Amino acid sequence: MAAQCCCRQAPGAEAAPVRPPPEPPPALDVASASSAQLFRLRHLQLGLELRPEARELAGCLVLELCALRPAARALVLDAHPALRLHSAAFRRAPAAAETPCAFAFSFSAPGPGPAPPPPLPAFPEAPGSEPICCPLAFRVDPFTDYGSSLTVTLPPELQAHQPFQVILRYTSTDAPAIWWLDPELTYGCAKPFVFTQGHSVCNRSFFPCFDTPAVKCTYSAVVKAPSGVQVLMSATRSAYMEEEGVFHFHMEHPVPAYLVALVAGDLKPADIGPRSRVWAEPCLLPTATSKLSGAVEQWLSAAERLYGPYMWGRYDIVFLPPSFPIVAMENPCLTFIISSILESDEFLVIDVIHEVAHSWFGNAVTNATWEEMWLSEGLATYAQRRITTETYGAAFTCLETAFRLDALHRQMKLLGEDSPVSKLQVKLEPGVNPSHLMNLFTYEKGYCFVYYLSQLCGDPQRFDDFLRAYVEKYKFTSVVAQDLLDSFLSFFPELKEQSVDCRAGPPLAEPDLSQGSSLTRPVEALFQLWTAEPLDQAAASASAIDISKWRTFQTALFLDRLLDGSPLPQEVVMSLSKCYSSLLDSMNAEIRIRWLQIVVRNDYYPDLHRVRRFLESQMSRMYTIPLYEDLCTGALKSFALEVFYQTQGRLHPNLRRAIQQILSQGLGSSTEPASEPSTELGKAEADTDSDAQALLLGDEAPSSAISLRDVNVSA
Repeated sequence: MAAQCCCRQAPGAEAAPVRPPPEPPPALDVASASSAQLFRLRHLQLGLELRPEARELAGCLVLELCALRPAARALVLDAHPALRLHSAAFRRAPAAAETPCAFAFSFSAPGPGPAPPPPLPAFPEAPGSEPICCPLAFRVDPFTDYGSSLTVTLPPELQAHQPFQVILRYTSTDAPAIWWLDPELTYGCAKPFVFTQGHSVCNRSFFPCFDTPAVKCTYSAVVKAPSGVQVLMSATRSAYMEEEGVFHFHMEHPVPAYLVALVAGDLKPADIGPRSRVWAEPCLLPTATSKLSGAVEQWLSAAERLYGPYMWGRYDIVFLPPSFPIVAMENPCLTFIISSILESDEFLVIDVIHEVAHSWFGNAVTNATWEEMWLSEGLATYAQRRITTETYGAAFTCLETAFRLDALHRQMKLLGEDSPVSKLQVKLEPGVNPSHLMNLFTYEKGYCFVYYLSQLCGDPQRFDDFLRAYVEKYKFTSVVAQDLLDSFLSFFPELKEQSVDCRAGPPLAEPDLSQGSSLTRPVEALFQLWTAEPLDQAAASASAIDISKWRTFQTALFLDRLLDGSPLPQEVVMSLSKCYSSLLDSMNAEIRIRWLQIVVRNDYYPDLHRVRRFLESQMSRMYTIPLYEDLCTGALKSFALEVFYQTQGRLHPNLRRAIQQILSQGLGSSTEPASEPSTELGKAEADTDSDAQALLLGDEAPSSAISLRDVNVSA
């Protein structure tokens, strides 16, 4: 990014610096403590050292900035109590710099005792200039329960639009953004593993930053890792010195802080297309390669035909261990995705295509505030469905849409239309974590509004042309909803002349899904059979329908309908189990968890052994939390406690704390079982005493009362 706003001469020189027109300040973000509106962030450079044995990251951060107003006395950054800041320093940028400087970090071998952060980088000197580097005073203040504010005092002589650098040395321990995994929590159990997850406001615990989507900049990084560990980032890898375990990365396009991501572990690559490869642990690589080879290029090409050239160079995918807290994350150049999804082919396809769509909507054009997250998620969901229609046909897209909208109506029924999180335009109150706004409404209400706009123009292809122009106009910037709506009316002036109402948040406009009726009609027919009278005739008719030939989304939709009707009459559950239990037990995890939730919500003890076996084999949040929530709202809390005691050692500490919180909330309020418990309940039935309650108390916030199966947990 050219440094057009940087002055040409040092302070005190006779000629005044050439200044561009003032840039509009970033949108105010109540989730950020930073003074981002007072500065322009041109580039950030990270020097990182991974220390898995200490579960610690040591960093040296260089921010290239210029003040947008005179007399900027302090720089305020978002930080976190997990960050321990060691020093802050100031340096004037070289006067002749036209592009972000390259910095050289050197790493020394650790000696006895705690290792220091990486040393200050070596800065290239401008010809004839003298280095000006001085320490800065700083302080850290509380901000919210998800972060702190870091105030760095700046030199009083600093002028507006004068480029300068702030250098911060720090270490980060127990950071919410940084997930350390012992070898036994990986598939190969061979080497430690670490990944970061910045969305929405976690990266302030990874490095001090303007942690708001309104601010974007380019970045570079140098990472030192233990021997034999592969390091990847959401950027282009420019160099790798194997003998030293040092990796170099550069992101040439401006991105918000939450899209800076890192992963390191026992990872191997395999090419799956001309600009794509998968990275995975060696034991998973053949499966990942076989499922995605050739497909990603097909999806990228379809997206390019719709919305213009792919801007990020490579599109690689890294499969993470089950501890990854969501399904997928659209980090530029390198999508993060949970390995557990590999067994569910249709969910894998949809989730990867959704992240592909984010390359245009979310990464290139970003919502400026978290209150308007639907600008990224709603548009990405719409684009995802246009891509799947182009690639797999309208019937499949309509089936997936019906499945998601079914879940949307379920949440609307549970929360109500007047719930603050049910709105398309959400009001984020100070102190509320924006991650709490990440729910199905963000995706599906956002999608429905974008679909509504497409219907206003009357032609999906014309609307694709509009979105292509929208991306071209706003790429690498952050926008608010009004930018989208103004662009829409400018592109379709006939609608503006008709005074068409396109304000965000009209009555829900649901799409015409009739093209998927060949796939959705059998689901509805089977569900109606199971709720008909008399049961024996209904069961006989239903058993003649072979669901083993159905698509995954058909089976999932059928089971979700049964879940909505639970608790069911015991004789119905017994017949369902006789007809489907063994078959469903052989299907993928997305199907199995739904059947097992039916088992739990209906207190069906004969199939509890399947619940136990499933929880013993799962280490993923998305396949454990929903079952534990259901177990603890019914008569099976003791069973849940027993299973947790047996499996907690295989769970990531963060997931363990979340389940502990669910279990501890249930203690002391157990209801009587609906029928005589089987031996599956074991002797734990009577052991929920105060000692158990003390053991289970955790410090993580309670999980939502709505199971994660109802939420699209791809970012």
